[in-house]
Amino acid sequence: MADYGRDMHYLLLCLSLLSVYQLCSSANYYVGVGIGDVTGPSADINMMGYANPGQISHGIHMREFSRAFIFANTPTSDRVVFVSIDACWAPGAVKQEVVKQLKALFGNIYTERNVVISGTHTHSGSGGFSQYLLYDITAFGFNHQGYQALVDGVIQSIKQAHSNLKPADIYLNVGQLLDSNINRSPTAYLNNPAAERAQYDYDVDKNITVLKIVDGAGVGMGMISWFAVHCTSMNNTNQLLSSDNKGYASQLFEKEMNGAAHPGQGPFVAAFAQSNLGDVSPNTQGPHCLDSGNPCDRDTSTCHGKNELCVAFGPGKDMFESTEIIGNNQFLKALDLYNSANFKLNGPVDFRHTYVDMPKQNVTLTDGSKVQLCKPAMGYSFAAGTTDGPGAFDFKQGSNSSSPIWNFVRDLIKAPTAQQVKCHSPKPILLDTGEITLPYLWQPQIVDHQILRVGEFVIIAVPGEFSTMAGRRMRNTVYSTLVGKGFSENTTTVIAGLANEYSDYITTFEEYQIQRYEGASTIYGPHTLEAHLQSYTLLSTQMADGQPSPLGPDPPNMIGKQISFVPGVIFDTAPFGKHFGSVLVDAQPSYTQGSTVSVTFVSANPRNNLKTNDTFLTVEHKTNNGSWVVDYTDSYWQTRFYWIRTSTILGESEAKITWDIPADQALGTYRIQHYGTSKSLFGQLTPFVGNSREFSISGSFSRRTAFSVLLM
Repeated sequence: MADYGRDMHYLLLCLSLLSVYQLCSSANYYVGVGIGDVTGPSADINMMGYANPGQISHGIHMREFSRAFIFANTPTSDRVVFVSIDACWAPGAVKQEVVKQLKALFGNIYTERNVVISGTHTHSGSGGFSQYLLYDITAFGFNHQGYQALVDGVIQSIKQAHSNLKPADIYLNVGQLLDSNINRSPTAYLNNPAAERAQYDYDVDKNITVLKIVDGAGVGMGMISWFAVHCTSMNNTNQLLSSDNKGYASQLFEKEMNGAAHPGQGPFVAAFAQSNLGDVSPNTQGPHCLDSGNPCDRDTSTCHGKNELCVAFGPGKDMFESTEIIGNNQFLKALDLYNSANFKLNGPVDFRHTYVDMPKQNVTLTDGSKVQLCKPAMGYSFAAGTTDGPGAFDFKQGSNSSSPIWNFVRDLIKAPTAQQVKCHSPKPILLDTGEITLPYLWQPQIVDHQILRVGEFVIIAVPGEFSTMAGRRMRNTVYSTLVGKGFSENTTTVIAGLANEYSDYITTFEEYQIQRYEGASTIYGPHTLEAHLQSYTLLSTQMADGQPSPLGPDPPNMIGKQISFVPGVIFDTAPFGKHFGSVLVDAQPSYTQGSTVSVTFVSANPRNNLKTNDTFLTVEHKTNNGSWVVDYTDSYWQTRFYWIRTSTILGESEAKITWDIPADQALGTYRIQHYGTSKSLFGQLTPFVGNSREFSISGSFSRRTAFSVLLM
């Protein structure tokens, strides 16, 4: 009983000290951070981004995460939530379900009006998660497993952030990052007014914006960075799920702050969020012809008239090294800005949000005339793809005219009305998506427009990919509106792209005339940007005036209507004489630092169990007492999990696991384990584990040679 009383006294003392700390803290805000696994199916599902039907997932390069940040002035005041997810974009259907579950958990603390979910735009994530048909066609329909992984991971990250809300200070810093992005549609950019272009040094944004978050004691909690660059360092031949350059940057930053914690498990959360990336490529060597190595045609991005031969490559010798370089560049600059940040944010936490039916928007132009936006449609140059991932069938970027043959094919699906053709001019319509309703809507018409405020910092959450100049105009418009209404001139505005829904691209009117890929994918017509500027000006005015924003029309919820043609896993079997987890190709007895270990196991379909917050592999080292400690999982850059189907009829498959041994890896004894789940013909799921032989790691040849020289 005495021990119980002493324990209670100690507990009450701790609670009292915590209360005093919170009351006495001089911190300006309350902040919570959280992280959750959103990795989708690593087998059989088309990957989202390149619209390449042959790019089917067959393993994991790096796991993908949701990173959540909650901001408030006090524990009981209104909050805003910013979430960055390693996904091609943040689907509206995912946000709807997330908000629904958050309301069930927390009441009206978190709603569609104060929660922003923004995608990093990795092109190496599982596809089929949109409720709009066009985006799921190459995935052969909706993939509920991938959709649910996104929902669950976002919820997990927000719940974690909610539970650790604490006094915090937020510091802002802005710098410049060079050698990490180029404009992939320079001819369209050059069509913007010369006077406007003269205001900027580059044809892409080089600015990188960092929020540094520390608790009341000055201990780091989190970091958010915004930098405009496509996550297309991993190209359209990749079949491993990957968070690409931004995910790698997050992993590097979190390792720097969390030490030995595995990815996704440390207390410090670092998000490398997306911005106005529409015409921005990470492939800094630029586009060249695959057959000759010569530069591509500048206007059409073709080689000898063929679009498929024109491809841009990154700074590295292959896509993995390019991802590493661009990710590391972002990490190093963000870390520098984080460490040197000294502008402390102060002021209200606020938000404004509305739903907008885009085709119904009337825009007042500079000459006073009014125009109405168009129903969605995709142009010919959309089918040409980009230099990051070319399309097929010899479509060309910059197409302002149509083809009778392709118009015939188009009209078999839906012929555009004369009004649509006129509205979208000079875009030649290839897919009249806005006038197709079977089996359900092909592209969104009602989208979120939203801004968040944390003191002098304003996040402009946009539902698509703004081009460089479109993003600049948006940032400047919101800034001038807010400052003109009394906000501090120290206010900083940033674009958070691919947020809350995906309405493709938003280019300037001038860029639209050139009809590069981005203009052809500006789905509401040539005045799409003007409508966005008009809407966000109104939201900014309402925020500055303290007035509420209208709810707007409800977006559809079509999850119950979704169709899919991807069959489920029927069954798995092991080859005769083998069992699940059997080693087919074992590790060598020994390796040197800097070399690669490869082990192949009898496996089963990864769709049986996504291993959420878990792993399909471990690399373990043996301690002095004979126990094993996990050094790496499938979340790490250094490991790769390849899933290989060897017999569709028999349901046989293999897992190849590789580990690139770091040059400074500790010497000792190691093993690799593979974890999986098999499915019987009767539907029973059974977990299994496979083990490689034990192997040793010794010093690298160069190090051993140098040591030998010292002994001579």
